[in-house]
Amino acid sequence: MYYWSESGSAEPDGVGVQAHSLHWSDYLVIGLYFAGILAVGYWSSRKSQGDSVSGYFLANRSMHWIPVGASLFASNVGSGHFVGLAGSGASSGLSISAFEFNAMFVLLVLGWFFLPVYFAAGVNTMPEYLRKRFGGQRIRIYLSVLALLLYIFTKISADLFAGALFIKQALGLNMYVSVIILLAISAVFTMAGGLTTVMWTDFVQTILMLIGALVLTILSLIEVKGYSNLMDNFATLAEPTNQSYAAIEDGKSCSAVNKYYRNLLRPANDADLPWTGMVFGITISAVWYWCSDQVIVQRALSAKNISHAKAGCTLCSFLKISPLYLMVLPGMAARALWPNEVGCSDAAKCKSICGSEAGCTNIAYPLLVLRIMPKGVTGLMLSVMMAALMSSLTSIFNSASTIFTIDIYNRFRRQASEIEQVIAGRAFVLFLVVISIFWIPIIETSQNSQLFNYIQSVTSYLSPPVCAVYVLAIFWGRINEKGAFWGLMIGLAIGIVRFVMEFSYSVPLCGSGVKDSRPTILSEIHYLHFGIILFVISLIVTTVISLLTKPMEEKNLYRLTYWSKYSQLVREDIDCEEQVSKQSGESNNCFVSDEMPTEDTIKDRPIDQSSEDKQKRRLLYTICCVGSANGSTDDDLNVENKCKIETKEEEAVRCAEEAKENDTVWRGINNLFAILAIAVTAFFWGYYA
Repeated sequence: MYYWSESGSAEPDGVGVQAHSLHWSDYLVIGLYFAGILAVGYWSSRKSQGDSVSGYFLANRSMHWIPVGASLFASNVGSGHFVGLAGSGASSGLSISAFEFNAMFVLLVLGWFFLPVYFAAGVNTMPEYLRKRFGGQRIRIYLSVLALLLYIFTKISADLFAGALFIKQALGLNMYVSVIILLAISAVFTMAGGLTTVMWTDFVQTILMLIGALVLTILSLIEVKGYSNLMDNFATLAEPTNQSYAAIEDGKSCSAVNKYYRNLLRPANDADLPWTGMVFGITISAVWYWCSDQVIVQRALSAKNISHAKAGCTLCSFLKISPLYLMVLPGMAARALWPNEVGCSDAAKCKSICGSEAGCTNIAYPLLVLRIMPKGVTGLMLSVMMAALMSSLTSIFNSASTIFTIDIYNRFRRQASEIEQVIAGRAFVLFLVVISIFWIPIIETSQNSQLFNYIQSVTSYLSPPVCAVYVLAIFWGRINEKGAFWGLMIGLAIGIVRFVMEFSYSVPLCGSGVKDSRPTILSEIHYLHFGIILFVISLIVTTVISLLTKPMEEKNLYRLTYWSKYSQLVREDIDCEEQVSKQSGESNNCFVSDEMPTEDTIKDRPIDQSSEDKQKRRLLYTICCVGSANGSTDDDLNVENKCKIETKEEEAVRCAEEAKENDTVWRGINNLFAILAIAVTAFFWGYYA
């Protein structure tokens, strides 16, 4: 643990004074926060019908546009955002905000182009959509496994690292104990009530995040004598006042701020954030993240109808303005206030300050909380960071359990009852918690001077092929399974090569005198530019192979592309069609999703009338928090909750109607606010470009 001298410099244990000791009011605020969140979680879990697949994983598709928008925002803005965006702002200025402004456009693409297709297709997960769109299981299984790996080793690890960094700086507590407590609470929320609980706690925590971060922004701007002073003099204020904290290379300070720190768009050869990458590269990653990633799309699919889903996307689009002012600017202010610590570039000094030789910009946000927040409000900010971490984790846990249950577990247990599926999903959350805890030591040894850039770089290596396949699948019916599969595989192979090379070669520290001996693909091709190249390659491979192989029939594509989303014609499922052709004489309802039990499968399931077995099952369901209050079993629920089995024609009409905005008032309001969001985004791009 480190202490801070009165002059603001870091000194080892026993020297100087501690940065901040929590007042009793801080502990009171933290306690009230947890009590309030637990109350909301309990209320929403009681309200949730979590005994069904739709209730547990999609909140019975009954969510209002406000919790949908808030949950979209909270799922995206975790503790990694607070620490990462503030750190990147402290390192290079406003340019990192382009990621947020780009998302404002892409969220509207989700609401107006992708969601109508997902609603019309009647899917619960993104891999399930591709299974319907292309047939077969190999694409679905591959994307399911890839998504789970990305959740564990990118999203969860980044948020845990950021949350642990904040907690260590703020409280001096053992990181393992702190993170395990947060993981446990997040897992309880996710397992107890499913998506309903997660989304309502996200709603409350979004309000907390915005209020707490706004208070910190105001105080930090007061400390640096205003926004104008910070923007005009950041390059000067950010340079260490004690030159021993700044390394020198080629006669220049390694702590010098990029001269384009006030601009979103920089020259194409800029080493940090080139404009070509910021315009095209991040759009590719953003379309993958916002339009096809399960964590995000699942929130929108929980809306009661397409109108509320679109309104939620628009609300989140407006909320994405806030990170510039609530995270990036405070990061810049922290460096201006303490340039010797946050702006250090001398490897030895940085190591003694924050434990990382590559720089200490990641501690910018925690230092602001510790040094300028008054008593009591510090506790609020600690609660905000916990809220950010927990919101992100609960979202990931719920979405990961959804993918595991629907896309993987059901492959092996085709006759699983709905309660069994819910239990499997909850058990998988426990598995994720255990894996996350074991990943903590690796997180500690994988520190990066700019956490947000690290997350985006990994995304640029793995997501472009997935983005290419989803875009083609939605907008071009000619794309078939063979083209999509090999586009994904070739894209994955190229991305993995760059990924492995990235972590096989270390970037020479500034001022070390060591020359950059990395291959050209690493030293000359920016990760955002690589993402563009990988996207184009995947696009070409998918298209060429699809054109060289047998096209899909139109009867297999109704309501699975943007152009056919309103079709009321009966779609024939590809897998069922192939199965029927092999087993002549065997009837098969191809239109009913293979994830949901049909009347036949319910009827054919063995029902054990043994009272002893029923008691055992009731005990198991009570422990797993499923079943009704009187201990009903899946046999009882199959009778009570069995839905009407629709005919093919009835379901075709219903799905087509779900993709439409039939309420003209809602449609007009949504379109108006979407245009307003585009105008606001264009203004910010123009103002800061």
